[in-house]
Amino acid sequence: MSNSALNRRWAEVILEALSRHGLRHICIAPGSRSTPLTLAAAANDKFVCHTHFDERGLGHLALGLAKSTRMPVAVIVTSGTAVANLYPALIEAGLTGERVIFLTADRPPELIDCGANQAIRQTTIFSSHPSATLALPRPTFEITPAWLASSLDDMMNRLQHGAAHVNCPFAEPLYDDDGITGKEWQAQLGNWWQSDKPWLQQTRCTSVISVDDWFFWRQKKGVIIAGRMQAGEGKQLRQWADSLGWPLISDVLSQTGQSLPHTDLWLASSRYREVLAQADVIIQFGSSLTGKRLLQWQAACTPPEFWIIDTIPGRLDPANHRGRKFDCSVGEWLDDHPAQSRTPWAPQLTEWTQALSAHVTETLSEGWGEAQIARRLDELLPPQGILFAGNSLIVRLIDAFAQLPCGYPVYSNRGASGIDGLISTAAGVQRGSAKPTLAVVGDISALYDLNSLALLRHTNGPFVLLIVNNNGGQIFSMLPTPEQERQKFYCMPQSVSFAGAAQMFGLNYSAPGDWTSLKDTLKKAWSQHCATVIEVTTDGDAGARYLQQLVSETAQ
Repeated sequence: MSNSALNRRWAEVILEALSRHGLRHICIAPGSRSTPLTLAAAANDKFVCHTHFDERGLGHLALGLAKSTRMPVAVIVTSGTAVANLYPALIEAGLTGERVIFLTADRPPELIDCGANQAIRQTTIFSSHPSATLALPRPTFEITPAWLASSLDDMMNRLQHGAAHVNCPFAEPLYDDDGITGKEWQAQLGNWWQSDKPWLQQTRCTSVISVDDWFFWRQKKGVIIAGRMQAGEGKQLRQWADSLGWPLISDVLSQTGQSLPHTDLWLASSRYREVLAQADVIIQFGSSLTGKRLLQWQAACTPPEFWIIDTIPGRLDPANHRGRKFDCSVGEWLDDHPAQSRTPWAPQLTEWTQALSAHVTETLSEGWGEAQIARRLDELLPPQGILFAGNSLIVRLIDAFAQLPCGYPVYSNRGASGIDGLISTAAGVQRGSAKPTLAVVGDISALYDLNSLALLRHTNGPFVLLIVNNNGGQIFSMLPTPEQERQKFYCMPQSVSFAGAAQMFGLNYSAPGDWTSLKDTLKKAWSQHCATVIEVTTDGDAGARYLQQLVSETAQ
């Protein structure tokens, strides 16, 4: 059997084995060494193949697909620095739990560390960040396909969250396969090819560890922190909290509807914190909290009991509270711990936040900028759609000012909280859900991932990329640094317009200058089966100043 035939048959087993674990989407970048994997993916009708010329964006596209489908997604890239460009997406997946399988083609071992072209040390390139790794040998007929399939099965059975790195060396030739040679090697797997089950099936025993004394704790004064979770879980948690009568402190990614809105403002006030300090137990559902004041309060609170519920293992508690950690989904835990209907023990919080909400609305009723957009974001959301919130300043403004519908899906990259691939992640979320999607990012974030505008040419539904152009990284305008250094070394204003970028990639473009024009543009965009770039130019650090002003006023 020639190398090219064995390479191809080997790759076919890899992808078929992964398909038995729910893999349906594969993201592919161009490259020669990855040819066996690329052609195997293209020939297997189980897969939907996505392409992108930029590996960094490709990795984030896969991340977005994994977020919205909640299924494993694969990435195929060639050898060399193409692999290194996957690092940001792999790190993010590890922190937020999406299962992304990075299949990196490689030179065979004899070409490593000898000056061969496009040959780097790939097997440990991602260090400790993958949740699982598999360094395959170069294909050889002396290794049975059963070993290959069971090795992948074992990896996938252990991969409950985060990224996996499978390094796949292939020796040349890569291109003279007739499509038939080597089938006898694959035939060793027998009728596995006609089944839909893994070669090595492992049963994972899952159970929620019940709190034996829950009957006791649910009668106490409790406070709930809602971090990142699924939309259905957010809705379920809201109902659970309302029934218990416990204050619900909601992050923008909780999708609980924020019954006590503007958390990042009112936690600056000592009177709110004094009420919360009466709690006997604080339960945090989900991680990746956004607001600065919420993070500060969470770190400083000292309740008798502090519990965290999240599917991601580990502490997930930078403050190292004494308490309990439950490695399970929010929904499973709530099902196992029913609420007892009780009168709210801190009704004044609701009264105070209603007054604060009216003040925020009045303060932001005039003007045109990112603070006003954040406050009225619920008016811009597509029906039955999705919101993708960018990082840096905009997600903090949304967290502080907006009140989003309960159960409305919200996504973001709040693991490492980088701006590496926000457009490409949002594109993946939209493709995986096939729902109308509004993605809101800043101008520096958009510039950083500009290549990924190419991905927006192939949406499967309405997509709006709303770029808030405040001319720089204005989150840094809140730093107490000297003005001159702040502008040059932190904010770095670029003074650009995205009209030319949208035109270059053939995308619809609009630059509304007032609220009515923005809503009219969005109404038109939601009726079109394509992507629209909307650029809103704002007054520099005005959004940051509004946030500082309202935090200061609330703290008094």
